[in-house]
Amino acid sequence: MQSKPSARDDFLEARITDAVRLAGAGGCPRFVGFLNENEAKRAQSLLCRKPECGVLFWGGYPEAERVVFGAFPGFMEPAAESFPLTALTAEFRRQDRLSHRDFLGALLHAGLERSSLGDILTEEGRAVIFCRREVSGFLCSQVEKIGGVGVGISEGAREPFPAAHRFADFSAVVASARLDCVVAASVGTSREKAAVMIHAKLVELNHEQAESPSLAVREGDILSVRGEGRYLIDRLGPQTKKGRLGISGRKYI
Repeated sequence: MQSKPSARDDFLEARITDAVRLAGAGGCPRFVGFLNENEAKRAQSLLCRKPECGVLFWGGYPEAERVVFGAFPGFMEPAAESFPLTALTAEFRRQDRLSHRDFLGALLHAGLERSSLGDILTEEGRAVIFCRREVSGFLCSQVEKIGGVGVGISEGAREPFPAAHRFADFSAVVASARLDCVVAASVGTSREKAAVMIHAKLVELNHEQAESPSLAVREGDILSVRGEGRYLIDRLGPQTKKGRLGISGRKYI
């Protein structure tokens, strides 16, 4: 069983609907976001019922997780170049090793809304920040420190970009592919505590809140456990001689 739509979901649906309607009326392109993965998935589901105009999701590069929704009038071909996005480069000393969390926390503390920021890709000495064009000037001129570390932020970003994710492998043996079993194995806790996490609405399965410990997990699924991290399930099986199930996956780090 999945969660019911919330007031936030209703607001997102209204914004997507308005963007499609206004673009379909023959005006200019309309944009919503940045959207997180859950919001983008809900928007895509909504679009199955509203095919009035051309649409595109784009976050600045093909593998982006956070994306902007674009609705285009019939006379325009949806194109990434039309999106009001830009990439910025933040440079800092390699030994400072700033993380995605460092950047996101500092930028939100500076007063930016999460919806104005896309993916933030970090590596030694450099971060690439995807953002709405209207906030790029503020970032370049006003943000000089991240986590107490001096940074210089400038327009543009060279490719290849830093890797979006790094992973730590894990493997375990579980009783079954039920969600509570897989969560317990992923985070290293008991099945009972995993069920409590699920009932407390701390667990998402494929970017949607999961409310039942008995949900089936499949290969390729993504688990998000608040306070613990995010996990990609790569393999389920084979069964052991005692009828238990081997699993393996990767934790996002």
